[in-house]
Formats: sequence, C-alpha cells, structure tokens
Amino acid sequence: MAREKLDFENAHFLLSLLAGDISLIKEIELMLNLRVTTRDSWINFEGEEDEVACAVAAMNDLERARRNGAQISRQAFCFAIEIAAAGGEGSVTELLDYQLLGGRRCPPVIPRTRKQLAYLKSMDRQDVVFGVGSAGTGKTYLAVAAALSALKQKKVGRLVLTRPAVEAGEVLGFLPGNLTEKILPYLRPLYDALYDMIEPDEVNKMIEHGQIEIAPLAYMRGRTLNNAAIILDEAQNTTGEQMFMFLTRLGEGSRCTITGDPSQVDLKRGVTSGLSEAMEILSTGIKGVEFIEFGSSDVVRHPVVPSIIKAYDEAKEKKQLTDG
Repeated sequence: MAREKLDFENAHFLLSLLAGDISLIKEIELMLNLRVTTRDSWINFEGEEDEVACAVAAMNDLERARRNGAQISRQAFCFAIEIAAAGGEGSVTELLDYQLLGGRRCPPVIPRTRKQLAYLKSMDRQDVVFGVGSAGTGKTYLAVAAALSALKQKKVGRLVLTRPAVEAGEVLGFLPGNLTEKILPYLRPLYDALYDMIEPDEVNKMIEHGQIEIAPLAYMRGRTLNNAAIILDEAQNTTGEQMFMFLTRLGEGSRCTITGDPSQVDLKRGVTSGLSEAMEILSTGIKGVEFIEFGSSDVVRHPVVPSIIKAYDEAKEKKQLTDG
C-alpha cells in the first residue's frame, strides 16, 4: 500500500481543483480504486502504488491548469484522471486550450473528454477519420465544428454534409411534401449543429453561395469532391456499395469524416452495414485512415444517457450469449 499527501495554500484553492464540488472525491475513489481523505487544504491518497501515482499526476495536472488561469469543470477533472490513468498523453491545459470557432453569440466548441480531444487531433492530421460510438459522444457535432473551422480558415473551399435517407422505424413515402421536403428531416441534425456554431444568417448565406452543401448520400454518386471537408453522418445505415461509393468521391485537397453507431443500424434484415464492413476492411493500418472509437464515458448528454446505453449494451451481450 502507498500513501501520498498533497498540501495546497488554502482550502479554497483545493476546492477549485475539484470543480467546486467536494463530492468529486468519490470519482477518484471509483476510477482509481483508492481511499481518499481531505480536510482544509490537504488531500490524501491511499491504495496501490500505481493508482496513487495516477491520482497525484492528475492533481498536478489540474493544479498547472488552474494556476494558468483555467476554471476547472467536472469534465476537466475527470479528463485529468483519465489522462493520468492512460499514461499521461495530453493535459487539462491542452484540453481547455483546444477551442474551435466561437463568436459574439455562439460559444466556442471545446472537447470534453480524452477521446474527443484525440478525435479533433485526428481530423487535423488524417485524410479519412471514422468516429464510431454511441449516441451523445459528440461524433457529428465535433466533426461539423472541425470542418467548419477548416472552411473558415480557408484550409478547404467548401463543406459537404451528407447522410443516408434510411427510415428509423418510419416510412419515407408517408411523410408529407415533395422529395426535398421528405428528405429534410433526415438532414435536420446537420442544420442544427451548424446553427449552434455560427449565426443562422451566416449559415444560410454560406449555403446560398455553395460554401456549404447538405444533401442525401444518393446525391454524391458520380461526383469528385475536390478541396472540401466532407462528412458522412449515420454511416451505419449505408450499404457496403454506398460506403465504397462515398469513400471514392474524395478528390484532391479534400478530407472526410465518417460518423456512425454500429448498434443503431436501420437497414433491412440481412443487409450488411457499410460502416461495419469498412471497419473490418480499413482498420489494418492504412496510411491516412484512422478510427476513433468512443465509449460510454464520452457521452456528454444528460447524465442518465450513459446509464441507459450501458444497460442496453449489457442486455445485448446477454442475448448474444443466450442465442449462442
């Protein structure tokens, strides 16, 4: 067993490292399997040597960020522990400094977890990035933010957003309106992300001028997309042929991000998901292609959402064991 006691100048500063919430001590105990005690301006860790070292490294990371002027949030606190437990690649300061976009009425987009930071870095350096994981992990939102940032910095000339128009328990033909009006609900999440990041008037102007294009996946066939940031959302609902078609649209000076959740496939029974197929074929170390897989700890929606996802995953595993 190892013990380590850290002393700070006052209780207020220590509390600021805990995001103003003393109950976060329980997070350290659960995440690192430690016994943690604190009083006034000190905090003490007791447990296995490696876990104690992780806790000390996390607190040191939080202290550096705080002394540099950062406000520690719950997400930043948990991030520090994750980074320390994973071997120290990254820091809270790096997380909080990584900001995209932002304006007078639209706050900047920042990563909230270690995997989200890795995802943003990957989109900076790779040509093709797959963001794979459950709902609420920020796959689409961060992909749109990175692509929009690249467009505003003139790294690319346009932004192309696309999704397959596959019904999630509904029938497209029964929806009111013409074809464009029927397809619009499938593309609405992409519009929502854009409107959340920049002023609606600016979004509409960029769409009118062709700087932003939002279209169903079927509209991509036969095209070569040069000098563009391209996003394929809900990729689990592509067929193998559609995924291959999309990946081969990439032209000179372009980059693409593919997002999807393999657990939410809405294709007809017996049809293989193009995302699952691509994960098997391309995850063998192809240069310029990278996969980022998110877990339940990356969910940044309502606190109950990770618990719901975990419960469904466990039920699915039990069913697979029973069927097997």
